[in-house]
Amino acid sequence: MNRVATNLFRCRSASKIATLALLITLHLGLNAADTANDSSAASKVTVQLEAKKAGPRGVENLTQRAIVRDYRSAWTTMSHALEFNTLDPIDVPFAGDAKRVVHDTVISQQRSGIRQVFTDQNHQLQAVFYAPEGDAIELHDTASYRQQVLDGSRSIQDRRVVMYYVVLMTPSADRWVVRQMQVVQQF
Repeated sequence: MNRVATNLFRCRSASKIATLALLITLHLGLNAADTANDSSAASKVTVQLEAKKAGPRGVENLTQRAIVRDYRSAWTTMSHALEFNTLDPIDVPFAGDAKRVVHDTVISQQRSGIRQVFTDQNHQLQAVFYAPEGDAIELHDTASYRQQVLDGSRSIQDRRVVMYYVVLMTPSADRWVVRQMQVVQQF
């Protein structure tokens, strides 16, 4: 009798483990799909950096890669915030004046019911100043993207634009953050 009970217990335990494994697999699969969707959205943000003319200090290769990664993340985050009118994601890639501007834009959109969708983004960055201490970099961004302005689900405007931004990024504990982003007529 004990042997039958032990085998029954093992079968039930094995069944529970299999069920748990299935749930974990499904959960990881769904998260992987979400990540794939997020990365496909992120891959729509193309960022290229030209840093040869930066001064007075040269920009190290590792720093260049970090700036491209974090600038792409900032635009992905800002696009998400403006499309879904949410403030949640803006704390990480933005600081100072840039964070305030994105925050105020989202609040304004929430009040009016308007939202913006940015797609097919291409950012050509030129590093023009890199502080001797490595604590600030000024970038010129020639950005081209499709901008849709929506009122609910109704399209108000859909256009392809080229914008010029002067950007100040500074390092934080583990990434570079956008501290200022100013639209200019041209460089």
